[in-house]
Amino acid sequence: MRASDAERERIAELLREAVAEGRLDMDEFDQRLETAYKARTHGELEPLVQDLPAPGSAVAPVGSSAPAPLGGSAANWPARIGGPATSTGGFALWGGFNRKGRWTVARKFTAFAMWGGGEIDLREAHFEDREVVIRCFTIMGGIHVTAPPELNVEVRGIGIMGGFGEGSNEDGEISPDSPRVQITGFALMGGVGVDRKRTKAERRRLKEAREAELEARSRRELEGPDDGGSGEGRKKL
Repeated sequence: MRASDAERERIAELLREAVAEGRLDMDEFDQRLETAYKARTHGELEPLVQDLPAPGSAVAPVGSSAPAPLGGSAANWPARIGGPATSTGGFALWGGFNRKGRWTVARKFTAFAMWGGGEIDLREAHFEDREVVIRCFTIMGGIHVTAPPELNVEVRGIGIMGGFGEGSNEDGEISPDSPRVQITGFALMGGVGVDRKRTKAERRRLKEAREAELEARSRRELEGPDDGGSGEGRKKL
């Protein structure tokens, strides 16, 4: 069966997600993307993604009308939910604490900072349950929470002579498969800040993927449409 423009774009999106997740290196991405845009049939498209699981599920069939799943830091959310917690809280008094990298957040995590600070990084974290509550309390101190843009985060804290709220936000659509994280508590003469941003490594991979895609598109435009291509080539037929 002949492939449509929308099906070629869907495969290209899955390839972009794969390189952002580190499943493909840039050479593989470049080769598969070029092949995808030149593909004439479903049979040519399917092998390009058959070894690349979509985040949280099997790869959507080429002919499916379902939107492409989210990638990046939202990759494989179901695999990141469940398992015993590696940390149930953090405490800082005249000092600091941090929770970052690969760690598992307890379903109820309590953080306290007095004349000190704490860092809670959820971008590579796993979660004990789909519903997680992070309670942050500061007295003349600060706690900083960093979450990926695709994570479902709700901030409900109170600032008393201090601040409790969201800071910078990178673009990203909340994934329906992600855990629901509620951040609550209070800041007394201190602050609790919540930022949504990707890791440096993920931003770099996404940038490289976009650059490779633009290069592939440019090559395709220079080569011109072939008899089995999309767009103008089909119109001439």
